[in-house]
Parts: sequence; structure tokens; C-alpha cells
Amino acid sequence: MPNQEMDTISTVLNMLKLKNQDNEFVINQTGQLSLNGKSYGKHDIKIIKTYRFEGESDPADEAIIYLIRAQDGIVGYSLDAYGVYTNHRNDGYTDLIQQIAINQAINAAE
Repeated sequence: MPNQEMDTISTVLNMLKLKNQDNEFVINQTGQLSLNGKSYGKHDIKIIKTYRFEGESDPADEAIIYLIRAQDGIVGYSLDAYGVYTNHRNDGYTDLIQQIAINQAINAAE
């Protein structure tokens, strides 16, 4: 997954809005990403880009935006603070993102 650094999270979110890619995927109760009531499993989505933000002056500013393409063509994002500041402690989000990355690596190797 290629990484790209931007100045701020709001800069990236504004850029995504201009490209009509500002659909926010969120984790649901079943451990899948969902958007507008539709659920997507780990085989239904692909991470196409990541934007990582380092908290130079405040570790609470550490975050990552995953740009995601669903199998039905919808492109959107998922935002997460990482490390101790994550807002996804026990909801399966981290496991899902890792499984998506693993699936992509396996598919790329085939």
C-alpha cells in the first residue's frame, strides 16, 4: 500500500470531497465496514491508498486515513487514530484492516 503524506487530515478530507470520494466507511456490529446501510466484508473492499499523519508535537494527532474501493465501485475512506489513541479498541476494526492488507498481498503475489 503506497503511503502519501499530506499536511493535515482536513487537507486530505477536503481533497477527497472535491473528488467525490468522501464517503465514510465505518465498522459495524458484525465487524464489517459499512456505508449507507450496506456492509462490506474483507473480500469486498480494497485499500487503494493510505495517508498517515504523525503527531510531531502531540501524539494524540497520530492518525491514518485509508482510501477504500468497494467491489461495487464506491470509493470512500476510513479514518482512525492509531496507537493508544485509537477509537477502535474492541470492535474488530484493526483485525479487519489487517486482513484486507493480507488478502491484497496474497492476491498481488499470485
